[in-house]
Amino acid sequence: FFFFFFFQAEDGIRDLVRSRGLGDVYKRQLIDREDEDYVFRFHKNRVYYVRAALLKFVAHIGQDELVAFGVCFGKFTKTGKFRLHITCLEYLAKYAKYKIWVKTAGEQAFVYGNHVVKTHLAKMTENTPQNAGVVVLSMSDVPLGFGVTAKSTIQCRELEPTGIVAVNQCDLGEYLRNEDNALT
Repeated sequence: FFFFFFFQAEDGIRDLVRSRGLGDVYKRQLIDREDEDYVFRFHKNRVYYVRAALLKFVAHIGQDELVAFGVCFGKFTKTGKFRLHITCLEYLAKYAKYKIWVKTAGEQAFVYGNHVVKTHLAKMTENTPQNAGVVVLSMSDVPLGFGVTAKSTIQCRELEPTGIVAVNQCDLGEYLRNEDNALT
């Protein structure tokens, strides 16, 4: 689970401070990178992952004129819940603990917004628990989206062919299905 706290910065873009829930591993991999400094920033109910150097340029743009910057990791809903965006898939896939690989026949079904069923399951990370967040990959390790496991690895072995293995939360097809609402 992720917990975020925000503090208003001088430029109007709020700083995102990670709580202990995010952990040192993510801090090392996402924030304390060797190539450049990156930070998380909050702007208009969205959390952005942005190069620190780019943030200096963004500070010169008025808050009302600024639409987006960096990589959008997610958005806070009106009820205050945080929803990950498909734009963070590259980073999720890189550091995900649990992964599911789908057969070629299942790629299209998943990208069309369907759940992963056992028939389409090629393999999954060993000892994946039920209700765990997973990244869904093609057999050639291309990230297709992410979801939540409906069954654990052990339960999947006993599952009927049409049984749901993972619930689709977001996939690459979302770019096309929601292109009208991309920036709202």
